[in-house]
Amino acid sequence: MFTKLGNAISVAARSGGDPEMNYQLRLAIDKAKAANMPRENIERAIKRGTGQLPGAQIEEITYEIYGPFGTAVLAKVLTDNKNRTISQIKSVLNKFGGKLAGSGAVSYLFERKGEIKVGIDGQGVGGQSANLGPEEIELKIIDSGADDYQKIPASPAGGEGGYLIYTRPETLKDVADALKQNGLKVESTELVFQPKNTIDLPEAESKKVVDFLEALDDLDEVTEVNSNLG
Repeated sequence: MFTKLGNAISVAARSGGDPEMNYQLRLAIDKAKAANMPRENIERAIKRGTGQLPGAQIEEITYEIYGPFGTAVLAKVLTDNKNRTISQIKSVLNKFGGKLAGSGAVSYLFERKGEIKVGIDGQGVGGQSANLGPEEIELKIIDSGADDYQKIPASPAGGEGGYLIYTRPETLKDVADALKQNGLKVESTELVFQPKNTIDLPEAESKKVVDFLEALDDLDEVTEVNSNLG
């Protein structure tokens, strides 16, 4: 996990090492802190990205993949050894019956979006608005300038649920800041590839696709996996 997070920080830091001026770097650092990545690791990753420390050049690559049962998959990779990484990806594809797709064969099925997760705890949203009902929460989401949202149902294990909010990539920061100012509990913000349409599969086939996606995500240099599985 720290390898993935460190690579993401280094790539983001190429555009500047100050997280106050570089929102992508701020997102990467926030994610690393949430995973309890040590401060010195974060600082070292920033310096590697800005060129203050030597290190192998990290490439950012998005692989387009035909997954099992006609699913479409995009896997984003940050790697300092493309040959090693593609060998690992092909091993997973061979195991699950997937294959690499040509450039543009899959990506047109997705669009880049900002994704914000808003959580609901026992005290209300963010512990600041205990009496907010769903309609009030959703009005605040709409007022933030978000493009769309969906409710996350409460889990059987006791999770309170929440909302996934979608924005244009360039408005992600502004919408997240507006949600916080309105007292909502922003748990995470990131850029994702959102499928334009999803496909539904029988339970057994769906489980195999999920296992395939998890196997891809478990690879050290794969930082993001998106599919059109419903």
